[in-house]
Amino acid sequence: MKGTPSAPEVVRVRLDITGVVQGVGFRPALARIATRHGVGGFVFNDAGSVHCELQGTQADVDAVVAGIRRDGPPMARIDGLRIADISPREDTSGFQIVGSRGGDDGRTLVPPDIAMCADCLREMRDPADRRFGHPFITCTNCGPRFTVIMDLPYDRPVTTMSGFPMCPSCAAEYADPGDRRYHAQTIACLECGPRLWWRGPAEAPDPLEAAVRALRDGMIVALKGIGGYHLACRADDAGAVTALRKRKHRPAKPFAVMVADLDAAGDVVEMAVDVGAALTSAAAPVVLAPRTGRGVVDAVAPGLRDLGVMLAYSPVHHLLFDRLGAVPLVMTSANVSGSPIVYRDADLSWIEGIADGVLGHDRPIHVPCEDSVVSIGDSGAVPVRRSRGYAPLPVDVPRGGAGPVILATGGDLKTTFALMGADGRAHMSSHMGDMADVRTQATFTAAVDHLAFMTGRRPAVVACDAHPGYATTAWAARSGIGRTMTIQHHHAHAVALLTEHDRLDTATLVVTYDGTGYGTDGTIWGGELLAVPSPDRFSRVGHLAAFALPGGDGAVRQPARIALDLLHRAGVPWDFAPAPLAAVGVHGLRILAQQIPRGVGCVPTTSMGRLFDAVAALLGVCQDVTYEGQAAVELEAIARSGRPGELRFAVHDGVMDPLPVIRELVDGVRESVSIADLAASFHHAVIEATVVAADAAARAAGIGTIGLTGGVFANRLLLDGIRNRLSDKSYDVLTHRLVPCNDGGLALGQAVIAAARLADEGSDECA
Repeated sequence: MKGTPSAPEVVRVRLDITGVVQGVGFRPALARIATRHGVGGFVFNDAGSVHCELQGTQADVDAVVAGIRRDGPPMARIDGLRIADISPREDTSGFQIVGSRGGDDGRTLVPPDIAMCADCLREMRDPADRRFGHPFITCTNCGPRFTVIMDLPYDRPVTTMSGFPMCPSCAAEYADPGDRRYHAQTIACLECGPRLWWRGPAEAPDPLEAAVRALRDGMIVALKGIGGYHLACRADDAGAVTALRKRKHRPAKPFAVMVADLDAAGDVVEMAVDVGAALTSAAAPVVLAPRTGRGVVDAVAPGLRDLGVMLAYSPVHHLLFDRLGAVPLVMTSANVSGSPIVYRDADLSWIEGIADGVLGHDRPIHVPCEDSVVSIGDSGAVPVRRSRGYAPLPVDVPRGGAGPVILATGGDLKTTFALMGADGRAHMSSHMGDMADVRTQATFTAAVDHLAFMTGRRPAVVACDAHPGYATTAWAARSGIGRTMTIQHHHAHAVALLTEHDRLDTATLVVTYDGTGYGTDGTIWGGELLAVPSPDRFSRVGHLAAFALPGGDGAVRQPARIALDLLHRAGVPWDFAPAPLAAVGVHGLRILAQQIPRGVGCVPTTSMGRLFDAVAALLGVCQDVTYEGQAAVELEAIARSGRPGELRFAVHDGVMDPLPVIRELVDGVRESVSIADLAASFHHAVIEATVVAADAAARAAGIGTIGLTGGVFANRLLLDGIRNRLSDKSYDVLTHRLVPCNDGGLALGQAVIAAARLADEGSDECA
């Protein structure tokens, strides 16, 4: 007789899991996977990780581990999963989620806010569902996270939902391992809240209907969202858009538009596959795409080819569109230009006089977070502003296991900061705005304190821009943080790009084109070719030929002054260029005629961004710059419809001289060549000059990798042209994919350079 088969051996293992594993439904998902395979044990959070014990047959335990890796929640990110064998227990009965525990000095990654999921949207629209019409429906797979979490480990008492006790029905779902809301900390319903409120002229039976009626009537509504207040109005109503521009003091900067769904998006922008994928991603960013010319008045994005569009991403947004229909809405940050977004009800006075009504709610926002913006590149979505849906997730940085925590303060416009520890993670803040505003500085300080607390790391070193006039530089000086390190602006841009691609150990030539950066010679750089052999070193191997900004910052706002300086340098009589002459006027011309030849009050620069501004003024495209990059953006929009001619810079020893192009552009204007063709010709000339100079510098240094960074490379016509030409020459070309090419990515480079300097100092001490 054969013996009776023995029962499979029971094993027990402990898992320690790190990454984005709190606030994303990780414990409930793990519990469901374990229960499905008949494995017992428990799971709990501490401040830094998720820990669980699994007991069952080896095959079943292995299946659970594989399921955790493969079938975790959509917003989870496992960075580490450590497995240890432990002794089996006799008292296991099923699988349980147990209470969070203290201990562990580490901190888990704080998850970003994510868009409403399809399951919640379906329930909210189902009259038979108990959450029908609930403006705050959420589950473990969607909803606010970063903006409501006050402490870790992530549990309801340490979120802004702590003031909303669960009703019996929600409590039952919260405790049911088979429910999608099992341990969903933001769980809520119509009975337990939160609740909307309305303040404004429209009368209606409920706050939402009041807001809908106000919007239908062409009013401006301040709408409290996930990360702050928006200002909303109909995007198809020229009167409403004009009123919003006037009240917000935003004469030309484009507004973003929110639509109900993909079909509505396809009515206002051209819907390529990558556009749809970006719009429907969990981050739900604003996506820049070519406009169709339908559904949205020109005043929403005057003079531009692209329109920024996003889908409704919160329950309140969806409920608005369910009543409004397919009407697109302008959805822009609730602030006056230059000031931070309003996110606390107590600060609504900051936008007094702008909105006709306010649709608010009683769930507090703990930290503000603006909408993210992406453009569509050859490899999909490319960040223009990295904020909601992405922040405060870190960028991984190759770094040793020692060294102090570094705070990098970024720049003064599009400000973001980075907090980097020795663990190789640079936590990137959400978009902070313009640091010139004292309210932004206060918000910046609060955000630094909050992220330092949430990540469990206090900075000992602060890295800032080398520009002595930057507000972020002044903030660093008065921060009280132990040591301050100044980082050259374009060096930081270059290293941020190399960090993204894990090329810190690769000698690279980096083309850094932007508007303003303080150079090592005390002048304003912005058209630079930098050889970067290692993160802490660079050399300037090429640049745009210098010209002047007559009147300094005044020339940035009135680029005709720069155009006249370039004409003077090119030996072209000013009366050959009527557009900049008309822009400065008789009085201005009299001053500039004395100022420019003598160089009095003229700030030298090599800025490619300022050259674009000057050409836009020379061609009559833009004479009054009211937002950063306006002239260049409008010039690119016109260039896309033109046919380029053969204009060429003079390139010698790495210096790109634009004066031959200036002369030929003037000739083109006098010969009545179309402005679109001249704009396209200028773009072509910049592309060719960059390729010639970069190719020569790279060959001389024996470098095979070239990077493209800086705010000018938001110009996709320029970016694609240079990248393609360099790729044709067999270079490995790096462009941004994780952080913006503009100053929104600057802090990452600052932090990495500071870390490299500290590491070198340590090596020197040990030598």
